[in-house]
Amino acid sequence: MNAPSVEYFQLSPMLIVFGVAVAGVLVEAFLPRRLRYGTQVTLALGGLAAALVAVVVLYRDLDGSVGQLAVLGAVAIDPVTLFLQGTILAVSVLGMLLIAERRSPSLAGESNGAGLDSFTPQASAIPGSVAEKVAVKAGLIQTEVFPLTMFAVGGMLLFPAAEDLLTMFVALEVLSLPLYLLCGLARRQRLLSQEAALKYFLLGAFSSAFFLYGIALMYGYSGTFALSGIADAVASDSASAGGTSAIVLIGSGLLAVGVLFKVGAVPFHSWIPDVYQGAPTAITAFMSAGTKIAAFGAMLRIFYVALPELSHDWRPMMWAVAILTMVVGTLTAVTQTDVKRILAYSAVAHAGFILTGVIALNETGLSGTLFYLFAYGFSTLGAFAVVGLVRDRFGEEATSLAQWAGLGRRYPLVGVVFSLFLLAFAGIPLTSGFVSKFAVFKAAGEGGAIPLVIVGVLASAIAAYFYVRVIVLMFFTEPPEDAPEVVTPSSLTLATLTVTAAVTFALGALPQPLLDLAGDSAFFVR
Repeated sequence: MNAPSVEYFQLSPMLIVFGVAVAGVLVEAFLPRRLRYGTQVTLALGGLAAALVAVVVLYRDLDGSVGQLAVLGAVAIDPVTLFLQGTILAVSVLGMLLIAERRSPSLAGESNGAGLDSFTPQASAIPGSVAEKVAVKAGLIQTEVFPLTMFAVGGMLLFPAAEDLLTMFVALEVLSLPLYLLCGLARRQRLLSQEAALKYFLLGAFSSAFFLYGIALMYGYSGTFALSGIADAVASDSASAGGTSAIVLIGSGLLAVGVLFKVGAVPFHSWIPDVYQGAPTAITAFMSAGTKIAAFGAMLRIFYVALPELSHDWRPMMWAVAILTMVVGTLTAVTQTDVKRILAYSAVAHAGFILTGVIALNETGLSGTLFYLFAYGFSTLGAFAVVGLVRDRFGEEATSLAQWAGLGRRYPLVGVVFSLFLLAFAGIPLTSGFVSKFAVFKAAGEGGAIPLVIVGVLASAIAAYFYVRVIVLMFFTEPPEDAPEVVTPSSLTLATLTVTAAVTFALGALPQPLLDLAGDSAFFVR
């Protein structure tokens, strides 16, 4: 028996992130409490930066090739993988800056300013109990959030890189389990946060079961977990029998359920608004960007590598899902009165827009989807970063839409920055959102999905209403008597807002370099 070969250099971005996550666990076990915060932040940011450098080096070394398979074919190191991994790491660095935010004791009425702004000081304490109040007053810090986040990032890096279904399932669980915990650690609104975590866990467990059942059926059909092996079996079956086996159709449908749940597509979107509202805002920002990028990467690999021969079977299903997602996400967002829930349903609608690029099933669709994921990741991260700055007089996040009246008049810079992100979501020219939607709609049109493009354009027009409504509310409405305040952002949050706003505007004004990079990256290794 020969020992399997492991291409450590090719896997270096993932190994660095997982190594830092394990080191973070050891820090929690052995370092004194007073040293943990600084050590964890340094480890996390240093590890993410090192992994991003490794991705850049690997991409440069491809030198025009389509990449290679690693670890006995379980992991694909190709241009699509490296583009998505670089995007995940870039948004994770900014997300980590938000997670590392320290609280302002003057707002929360707390004597010690040593804790993390978004996270409860003692997760095991009953909400509102004496133990929780003592922990708050003592300024305890749940620094376990840093290794948990790093494990989630590691799973996100592996998910779109997995070339066999078992590896993909392991990556799905590795990215999901830490997020279930992190969603329940909000400093304020503890019961809402715990409810969000429980809903996310239960629905996520169901979706994982569907995904695993789909894996079993695909293995029973093809005799292999490898995506390329499944593609060969489908092609052989279609050529010899002249038809498609019911097993592979059911299996592909169950796999689709698993990834559609993670991207928040209708009808698997019910967790999105509750989790986005209840989770700590820093986690919502990180999750809304990173999870969507990783899940769409895995979806692209399943449909473009394993199931292209079944496009005539799965494309009608995805047409229906994309149309429902765009319509339901857009119309439901119009009725919302909470800013976080508006952004949540906006995320649902954007999942539908991105699906139009997946459905195109051509190189233009692949590159357009990659560009959209990059642009949307930065915009949504910045939007939630702004939401986290608006607080009432008790230090609670003011997310009620009525409380945002006149906010742009009182804080013009904050209003302008948030308006930039909203206009990007609406797809207004000179923002990244316009170029993103144009790219995927153009690809869908080339792929013969003109009706889907029409629905997308109409949904975008309706969505513009509720985005502009928020802008009008901020700048042209009198503020209420109990108007919230915008806390002065720390250097960490300020850096996040600066980078996300700059990227959102730059990709709208000068998108060609990234479009070219996405086009050069639109290749899968098989």
